[in-house]
Amino acid sequence: MITKDDVVEAQEAWGNGIVKIGSLKDDREACVKATNEHLDNLYAFELGAVLFKPTKAAETQFRLTKDSAFSYFIGGDDNYTEDHGFAINPWTAVRFENAAVILEETRAIAMGNYYFTDLKGNDTKVEYTFGYKKDENGNLKIVHTDDKLRWE
Repeated sequence: MITKDDVVEAQEAWGNGIVKIGSLKDDREACVKATNEHLDNLYAFELGAVLFKPTKAAETQFRLTKDSAFSYFIGGDDNYTEDHGFAINPWTAVRFENAAVILEETRAIAMGNYYFTDLKGNDTKVEYTFGYKKDENGNLKIVHTDDKLRWE
């Protein structure tokens, strides 16, 4: 059974990964490596399509492959010209506030707000829903994301 602690741990790993990617923005090779590790470790692309709907994507708003998600995180793919690298902002912290978490044997869904802190200490609030599934090794991985930026 997936526990709430499993979900919180996955969320913390996701936030730490975003911060790490952004901290490497001036070293493209290291940034690419960190982004690949982030996607491989936390997303279930090896199991099939991931339902990934990024906050700032309008032209290609649904990203079902690792390549399309990779582009959203750090940009640089001519197939996704709207991508400027969400994760290379850079962010200094990501904080999740779960409104609710639904737990099942091999799946979980979490919904709430997360906050991205920039270099000046300002937070950007984003609504999210993340779906998780355990892989064959028991690792909790993301199979669904849906984000909405609230302009305040």
